[in-house]
Amino acid sequence: MTKKVTTLTLQEMKKAGNKIAMATAYDYPSARIADEAGMDIILVGDSLGMVVLGYENTLRVTLEEMIHHGKAVVRGSKRALVVIDLPFMTYQVSREEAVRNAGRAVQETGAPAVKLEGGADMAKTVGRIVRAGIPVVGHIGLTPQSVGQLGGYYVQGKDEKIAKQLIKDALALQDAGACSVVLEAVPWQLAQLITEQLLIPTIGIGAGVHCDGQVLVFHDILGLQTEIRPKFVKQYGAFFNPMTDAMRSYINEVRGAAFPSAEHTYTMDEEIVRRLRED
Repeated sequence: MTKKVTTLTLQEMKKAGNKIAMATAYDYPSARIADEAGMDIILVGDSLGMVVLGYENTLRVTLEEMIHHGKAVVRGSKRALVVIDLPFMTYQVSREEAVRNAGRAVQETGAPAVKLEGGADMAKTVGRIVRAGIPVVGHIGLTPQSVGQLGGYYVQGKDEKIAKQLIKDALALQDAGACSVVLEAVPWQLAQLITEQLLIPTIGIGAGVHCDGQVLVFHDILGLQTEIRPKFVKQYGAFFNPMTDAMRSYINEVRGAAFPSAEHTYTMDEEIVRRLRED
């Protein structure tokens, strides 16, 4: 039987110096592929709004959409720890509402953990969710749900004041009971400092090699996302063009009556066909 990755597994990996591999996926087939490959964590990110739903940012994603996609990912994951993003305005209004929505995400999808954005300002909310028995992954640095406030998708923590605040944010999340922290788009030196100070694992995205783990989006890893390509993305495949070519070949064969051929067609006794024509 496949041994399931848990938050305790992640803690043990950090202590042993073993890197954690995390991918963001949004449906059953992509979850199956990531899980079969040996992924440690699969994040059902609210980036699904941009990657698979066609929204211009993450702010329009609803909890119902996260739950819908989360269910599919959980069904496709046997080994990986599945984490569900809490979307915009599902945890910011009140701590009670945050616990309620986190509970819905876990209960209705079967995923054991949730992720939310924010540092020290969200520490008490994280603490309330953790006390309810739900593991929480924090997320600091570039936080897409706050892109309007940040003024765009920019590297965070280059100046000393913000760098110090990000260190405080990471420590506050740890003290609140977070099981790990995602560091997005921060200088590698700052990510290294935070990783060295924390007892919980850090997961980097655009944060350098010294984090305890790394996360990339499934579509970016396989080269399926062609519109946006941040500096921190490395493509390990280039499947967009081959998949488009395959679709084009199908279209051409349908239009030219080359598909389906006899190989892909069912048949029946010709005597029965003759009698049917005579009726």
